Amino acid sequence: MPSMADAEWRDFLTSQPRTAKLATVRQDGRPHVAPIWFVLDGGEIIFTTGEDTIKGKAIRRDARVCLCVDDERPPFAFVMIEGTATVSEDPEELRDWATRIGGRYMGEHRAEAYGARNGVPGELLVRVSATHVVARKGIAD
Repeated sequence: MPSMADAEWRDFLTSQPRTAKLATVRQDGRPHVAPIWFVLDGGEIIFTTGEDTIKGKAIRRDARVCLCVDDERPPFAFVMIEGTATVSEDPEELRDWATRIGGRYMGEHRAEAYGARNGVPGELLVRVSATHVVARKGIAD
């Protein structure tokens, strides 16, 4: 099972809108995994979430997260990113990134609508800086 080079896994994350699975730790120590939409900005994964969601609360309590993005079609591939999250509630920044994320997943014609829906008070902009990346391709080969 070959590893992906840095440029390969970045392309894997950006070439099409795959959903990431975000892992956080609940207050009582239980794991929590939730699907998220994201964009890659340089070395950071960026997404939004509600401040009152399990993941929003967990990230504020413990900034350590893990994301997994996979290709479920043979020969299969995945990128797993461990990292540290930072949170912003800046309204302009939140609206801008929510619009970009909405455009990526729903098309540019719906980007503004998703930005308006997800770039509002009560939402958080989350940036994950990678501390460790595991990226594999050709798993079934």
